[in-house]
Amino acid sequence: MKVEAYLFFDGRCEEALQFYTEALGARVGMLMRFKDAPEKPPEGRVASNSDDKIMHADFTIGETRVMVSDGNCTGSAEFKGFSLSLSPQTAEEADKLFHALADGGQVQMPLCQTFFSPRFGMVQDKFGVSWMINVDAQSQSEK
Repeated sequence: MKVEAYLFFDGRCEEALQFYTEALGARVGMLMRFKDAPEKPPEGRVASNSDDKIMHADFTIGETRVMVSDGNCTGSAEFKGFSLSLSPQTAEEADKLFHALADGGQVQMPLCQTFFSPRFGMVQDKFGVSWMINVDAQSQSEK
């Protein structure tokens, strides 16, 4: 068994997919729009102008798949109580990822050296998703 994240962007999913593709090198896999679904959602469940919005998609970063959707298309996505964590191999890669995610977002903890990592930082991207960037100290000492 594995656990996978599923994020609801409430109308900004396509924009998020483009951002993560550029910022993180994400690869988009499956993508289905509401208009392409074999069944329409029940009346009132999704905003009326959502035919071109994303009902379901997924993207891969490294070895991890993240599933996404526009959800109810209300425009009020809230991501609270969790962070997605990236584990780049080098401090240079950490710097690149952190700054890409911070573009239009908010730095929660600047990227710096800590007692447990040569590079660790926390940032909330422009969609409100929190990310932790953590270079594993052990992988650095093995090099």
